[in-house]
Amino acid sequence: GGGDMRRLAFIVPILLFLMVAAALGLGLRRDPSILPSMLIDRPIPTFDLPGLTPEDTVGLASTDFTGKPVLLNVFASWCVACVIEHPMLLRLQAQGVTIHGLDWKDEPSAGAEWLAQRGNPYTLIGSDPNGRTGIDFGVTGAPETFVIDGHGRVRYRHVGPITPEVWTETLQPMMDRLERET
Repeated sequence: GGGDMRRLAFIVPILLFLMVAAALGLGLRRDPSILPSMLIDRPIPTFDLPGLTPEDTVGLASTDFTGKPVLLNVFASWCVACVIEHPMLLRLQAQGVTIHGLDWKDEPSAGAEWLAQRGNPYTLIGSDPNGRTGIDFGVTGAPETFVIDGHGRVRYRHVGPITPEVWTETLQPMMDRLERET
């Protein structure tokens, strides 16, 4: 009779809610920093990007990644977390770590202005205003950092800001190991 339908109308939304909650729960348990990168151990995509200002005669190209391991850091002037990460990048630069920058989905002049205010930790910078190169790397947001070995292969991808812990526990040991490999 009518009672069954009413009970069903009450139970279905609860079931749906439980299914959604379960799906979200599973999503939360997956560590978002361990994103698979299709590029791991593969050569970096071929690209040749201009610098941020007309005066920057040198931009950033895939051919710049040879000889020694470097970090490729994806940043943008609109990226809030990049502000948090920035002092760490300057510290790494001061320690002699080579970091190249990819200004992603950003107005080149805005990226240049952002660095002028905060200091420039990058050896070379490429402007990727339409995000094409970032897409080739599988970038999903900023900041992201790729560890690239001396043979131009992507060895690791870190999503989110580089914290002192991330550097000492993950990135630095890897860079040291790659340094010895080359």
